[in-house]
Amino acid sequence: MRLTRVTAPLVVAATVALGLGACSSVAPTPLPKAAPSASVTAGKAPTAQSCTNAVQSYAPDGALPAPSGIPSASTMGKIKARGRLIAGVSADTRLLGSRNPLLGRIEGFDIDLVQQIADAILGPNAKVELRVITAADRLPVLQNHQVDVVVRNMTITCDRWKTIAFSAEYYRAGQKILIRKGSTITGLASLAGKRVCAPTGTSSLDNLVRLAPKAIAVPATTHTECLVNLQQGKVEAITGDDTVLAGLASQDPYAVVLSEKAFTAEPYGVGIAADQVDLVKFVNTVLENDRTSGDWTTSYNTWLAPELGKGTGQPAPSYGRPTP
Repeated sequence: MRLTRVTAPLVVAATVALGLGACSSVAPTPLPKAAPSASVTAGKAPTAQSCTNAVQSYAPDGALPAPSGIPSASTMGKIKARGRLIAGVSADTRLLGSRNPLLGRIEGFDIDLVQQIADAILGPNAKVELRVITAADRLPVLQNHQVDVVVRNMTITCDRWKTIAFSAEYYRAGQKILIRKGSTITGLASLAGKRVCAPTGTSSLDNLVRLAPKAIAVPATTHTECLVNLQQGKVEAITGDDTVLAGLASQDPYAVVLSEKAFTAEPYGVGIAADQVDLVKFVNTVLENDRTSGDWTTSYNTWLAPELGKGTGQPAPSYGRPTP
């Protein structure tokens, strides 16, 4: 399962809108609700659990099975029978998940992980259906079983654990601020009275309101819309994860990410429906394999290292969440 390609191939039946405007949600055909895994009582949603450690996930059951050894009744078996993995992703978050205008396909760090999960279930160069969603769509598409996974720079939080499940942390980002060169904004403390953009449905917007209550929060559909607002002078700054802001800055020579230390920790996880614990455990095994095979490092070096530097490597997993 070693990642030898620069971008993830074989994006089939991608339900996306063409062009830079592909950030808007495309309403996919709802999937039939998958049968719960063996670890979940049939017909019942998992019981809500107290959350004191958001990044704690379900421990893998063992070594990663070969695709031929996946039980047909499992969530992975149903994906295998369908013949493709369906993933909710971004198409305009450069470096993580964005459309390559020359090749016409979505690529990036998050997309590599989608392909790795698909390959583990279906075999090498597995078919993947990428459904472009907004940040606000991430929870509903999982709750409605419209996708198998969401890999869209989603921060793991206790509040989100109330409605969906997460894999172990696969990347640790941090929230920062992007400005136009020459701006008087120097950091979080100087945002009072400034119009600051962040996408609806993100922890970035929540953190802005909480940490800079005197700033004027300007919601947008996506960070790309925020960048357009900044370029048109409608806002004076954008806030978001350093990974996302680095992608925006790489597209605009007049935009710069402030060098102050990140003011939040943003652990990314793969979002999965709450009643598909077997798939969560499977994805965690894929992440364990990525660590030993070097696939995570290869993908990081391809996409994020040129903008963010060497980094601290793949986060260590935290297990121990009791199976519902």
